Amino acid sequence: MSIHGILGEQTTDYPTEYSPETLYPIARSMGRDAIGWQDDKLEVGIDWWQAFEMSWLNPQGLSQVAIARFGIPASSPFIVESKSLKLYLNSINFTEFPSWETVQTLIAKDLSACVQAEVQVELFGLDDNLYDKTSELLIAQPEGACIDDALANTSEKIALCEHPDASLLSDARTNAHSEIASAQPYTFYSNLLRSNCPVTNQPDWGTLAVSMTSDKTVDDAGMLRYILSFRQHNGFHEQCVEQIFADLSKQYEPSELMVRAWYTRRGGIDINPCRVSDIRLLPQPSRLIRQ
Repeated sequence: MSIHGILGEQTTDYPTEYSPETLYPIARSMGRDAIGWQDDKLEVGIDWWQAFEMSWLNPQGLSQVAIARFGIPASSPFIVESKSLKLYLNSINFTEFPSWETVQTLIAKDLSACVQAEVQVELFGLDDNLYDKTSELLIAQPEGACIDDALANTSEKIALCEHPDASLLSDARTNAHSEIASAQPYTFYSNLLRSNCPVTNQPDWGTLAVSMTSDKTVDDAGMLRYILSFRQHNGFHEQCVEQIFADLSKQYEPSELMVRAWYTRRGGIDINPCRVSDIRLLPQPSRLIRQ
């Protein structure tokens, strides 16, 4: 996968005037075609983006600061390239707006035009109950068990893989030796997700969480090996989560599945994709200690 132009340059001129044309759309089909799975199965979910370097001017010329959250539906034909979003957000730093609502409406319009779907935009002030237990920006903890120590008691050497290896999940087997298998719920997470940006080749670090119900056994060690196989993979955040969702769907045939990731911040922005087998399984947005 190759993307050319300003996005891959080592040095960049940051616009100082409102520049919606800097937003760079990337077709989701690029990643989904590579997965080779039914596209509509990957269209249920959302990508939450959180921007911590939001600023613009009020009518007096005073800088305003905020935290922003953007919700891009997984059904959108396009995603927005993260560096281009940073350039776009920087382009409004010295633009005057009469109100916060005006800024929110403008960003929603521009992002929606870029990805060709309705994007949800929220702006949070730095004193907007950020330490209240009900705040959406309160630091959360992934649900379930952490599997990062699943290989700690072995002498196994984990090799680096060039691409994700779904065969590492091959230990899956039915839970029951009867004609009627017993479906079991599984909820777990790992802080060891790593991949590379296809544009800059910079590393992307994240926490991966999975919740599913399957009549096949999930082996923690095999799951951890699989997650580690992404370490040298070039893929956007959304594409990595969709690859994991597709691989787990094929391997475990779950009746319910939720796969989400919280990626660490780069350029003041973190990206948090989530895919579900049913929209009713969609969780609330959140952020973790690493964000």
